[in-house]
Amino acid sequence: MQETWKFSLNPQDQSVNPAILVEEVLNTNERDLGIFLSYYFKKEGAVAEKVKLKGEIEFLNDLKGKLMLDFDLVHFNACLNIHEQKRDEMPIQFEFDPLFQNLTLTGPYWPEREMDEI
Repeated sequence: MQETWKFSLNPQDQSVNPAILVEEVLNTNERDLGIFLSYYFKKEGAVAEKVKLKGEIEFLNDLKGKLMLDFDLVHFNACLNIHEQKRDEMPIQFEFDPLFQNLTLTGPYWPEREMDEI
């Protein structure tokens, strides 16, 4: 499993420093980033909240790079009286698409376990 998420950019944002633009997109779309990261933990019954940039943004070229996101991972189940929360992090790759004016975030590849044979 590998998740991707696209964020639209305004045409006037093209002139802004790319690192500042990535930070602005992350800050503005904190809730959507939580949903994006929660896909990785849905089998555990957990959700990601309070997503923030951790460390520096590393550019591989003008349009691509990688960064680390820091977030609260919350496990909640009212029936079992579970409410646990811990801080976690995940490496993310990003790519600007100047033609369609969006920023695509790509999470890590997590192989899914196939069904066991009987």
